[in-house]
Amino acid sequence: MKKTNLKATIAVVMMCIGLAPVVVMAQQPKIGHLRAYDQSGINVFEDSKADSVPFDGVKVRWGAGFTQQFQNLKHENSGAASSNVGAFSGGVSTPGNKLKVITAGFQTAQANLFMDVQLADGVRLNVTSYLSSKHHNETWVKGGYIQFDKLPLKGKLFEDIMKYTTVKIGHFEVDYGDEHYRRTDGGQALYNPFMEGNIMDEFATEIGGEVYVKKNGFFGLFGLSNGMIKGNVDSLYAASNPDGELHKSPSIHLKLGLDKKLSDDLRVRLSASYYGNQSCGSNTLFGGDRTGSNYQYVMELNSTNPSSATGAGTGLAFSGRLNPGFSKKINAFMINEFVKYKGFELFGTQEVSSGRTASETSTRKANQYSVEGLYRFGSAEKVFLGVRYNTVKAQLANSKNGLGTAILFNGNDVTVNRFAIAGGWFLTKSVLLKAEYVNQVYNDFPTADYRSTGKFSGYVVEAVVGF
Repeated sequence: MKKTNLKATIAVVMMCIGLAPVVVMAQQPKIGHLRAYDQSGINVFEDSKADSVPFDGVKVRWGAGFTQQFQNLKHENSGAASSNVGAFSGGVSTPGNKLKVITAGFQTAQANLFMDVQLADGVRLNVTSYLSSKHHNETWVKGGYIQFDKLPLKGKLFEDIMKYTTVKIGHFEVDYGDEHYRRTDGGQALYNPFMEGNIMDEFATEIGGEVYVKKNGFFGLFGLSNGMIKGNVDSLYAASNPDGELHKSPSIHLKLGLDKKLSDDLRVRLSASYYGNQSCGSNTLFGGDRTGSNYQYVMELNSTNPSSATGAGTGLAFSGRLNPGFSKKINAFMINEFVKYKGFELFGTQEVSSGRTASETSTRKANQYSVEGLYRFGSAEKVFLGVRYNTVKAQLANSKNGLGTAILFNGNDVTVNRFAIAGGWFLTKSVLLKAEYVNQVYNDFPTADYRSTGKFSGYVVEAVVGF
């Protein structure tokens, strides 16, 4: 480690520790059936059905998530063809397959704003906004929904049904799989012991409804949504859908599982999930994040303007991720295991998916596997250490390199492997300092692709506030 980078890291740590006394807030009203945004929300999946907050009038609770990262990552793609900056063509310089030049430094800070409203007994409203992110400079509303854990209808039948049932309606984060409960979502990075979610990042906000049924540790979910990241009343035109399928289908997602405490020290959870859409205008299950990756500018093409945030031939918001491009048709299955014994945690993901774009005539496959091992120290579990391995094998659609030349994958599988070691310290329940070392390798990409023989490694330090 160079001396300058060591000094910068020490400065980041001191700055992060200094955040602790800054988070001073008034007593927040209690909202029922709400996952906490601080440390007590860790390892919480579906919202609890426990009726622990009596209703005594409309209440509004404001919360937030803030992150600031210092990154020291290095990347290379020495085996990619045309790795030099291309020659001028028509007065425009092309970057070839040369990677963007990056140095150690601070990433753009991210911030989320949460508004939760207790509208009635067992009726909650949520609106979440992205105030600052790497993907968009302007403020975005992530979504809003109403959740019913009780119905404002009288009668024993409705009371009996809602003892075990939760209904969510609106524009919300689709509950496909369990990984999205642990991933970083913009400024809300406190739930995630690592810097990033999966390489194939399963995250989508869609308009629709979900019905949960939970009893004695068993749970089931049925969800129906529009299959797109925002509202859309347009038809599917033949010009943009050469496959001839011009109808829009809804997305269906299902989940079944068991979440049980077998003793005071042992908790076991197992879930199986499905998400499918057979004819969509633009599905974003693997590319719906509007905040951006926590690995900034790694394995991205160079730009003719070194300070440009747009690059050439790719968007720089999703560095380190792999989107298989199932925008027209998609079927995805995921199994998740979670075991917590005292301070030890094990979380696993096995995912099989297939789909295609509108210009393709046959489906492609993409498989993903991930395993995390973590140990949290002490009675309050304020300190943790963890290790993670994540791998993806996928057939990619044809694309273009930085010179505009078509890259034919010809159905061959490419693989991306990530290994990460992380550690963290909760200074308070709302303030977390964590760091990660990551090594990611790209295999079997054609030499014309800028990711051929690509790899990046290094460390990221992150300060997080969530309340």
